[in-house]
Amino acid sequence: MTDPVSLLQASLDAGRRWMRPSRTADAGAPALPPALVPIRSLGPAYRERIAAHLLALDPEDRYLRFGYAASDEQIRRYVDGLDFARDEIFGIYNRRLDLIAVAHLAIPREPGERRRAEFGVSVVKRARARGYGARLFRRAMMHARNAGVAEIFIYALSQNTAMLSIARKAGATVQRDGSEAEAYLSLPPADLDSRLSQLLEQQFAEVDYRLKVQAKHFWDAIGSIQEIRQGVREARQRSAP
Repeated sequence: MTDPVSLLQASLDAGRRWMRPSRTADAGAPALPPALVPIRSLGPAYRERIAAHLLALDPEDRYLRFGYAASDEQIRRYVDGLDFARDEIFGIYNRRLDLIAVAHLAIPREPGERRRAEFGVSVVKRARARGYGARLFRRAMMHARNAGVAEIFIYALSQNTAMLSIARKAGATVQRDGSEAEAYLSLPPADLDSRLSQLLEQQFAEVDYRLKVQAKHFWDAIGSIQEIRQGVREARQRSAP
């Protein structure tokens, strides 16, 4: 049994590492920009939002994300087939509660001695070059470790240099075969630090999301009041002699 002092020290260490805005990543994790980015787990209730995010991708981004020129119908089938009980879907929201980045960690159904999980990610154009892809990959690595996954891999087109760069910086082995590429990264077993770090990130993301929801409701209410006032002023002007 872990003694309370060791548990408290591990919790403090995990919190310091998670909060530190450093460009130096932990071993086996991609380098990250100095900013806290709340990454939230998405459940079945967010299926339509995930679909809206993917449908908003232009043809080139769809091609890079799925490896083929996915149509709206194919994207709908992909989203309808997401297994939220088995896989993990992560998202990053902006202040307007738009999903600007979504990652999918697909875990195989059949458990084995060396379980592997596949990672895929998409980021809208206006939110590029902010390190979101690398942060989502780091988050997926942490979840995979804690879920007992021993290896994470990425299937991508060779021209998807951004995705392959994220994998290389994380220490993955990249193999190219013509127009296609695969990246493999072995993961260490879960430990107390990885579990506490995941818990901290989940709590931070939930608090951030609730604050954004409240702020959006507030500004929507302010906007409604302003519209009513504008309507009243216009009505008075029309009725004035």
